[in-house]
Amino acid sequence: MSGKFELKRSPNGEFHFHLLADSGHTILSSETYKARASAQNGIESVRKNSVEDHRFERKTSTSGRPYFVLKARNGEIIGQSQMFSTAEQMEEGITQVKRDAPAASVSDLSH
Repeated sequence: MSGKFELKRSPNGEFHFHLLADSGHTILSSETYKARASAQNGIESVRKNSVEDHRFERKTSTSGRPYFVLKARNGEIIGQSQMFSTAEQMEEGITQVKRDAPAASVSDLSH
């Protein structure tokens, strides 16, 4: 079982990616990048950092909903989850990223 990264171009010409579960649901979204190569480096950073639990920061939104961010070694956020209803669902999302990201294929839809 493995997820898939989708690399896309925003209407403003910048690039971003999502990590999709087998179900097609987005489990992690990136910030935007000015260059395709930078977004591709972001994908590689997710692959490397997702295997280390301490890179996941568990957070709570202002509306009280749990979510997580994945940080690189330098402390920069490289991806953020959706908002979850429960902390248990958030932990399941983290488990899914840890499992899927390292071997996920990349679909470049940015052309």
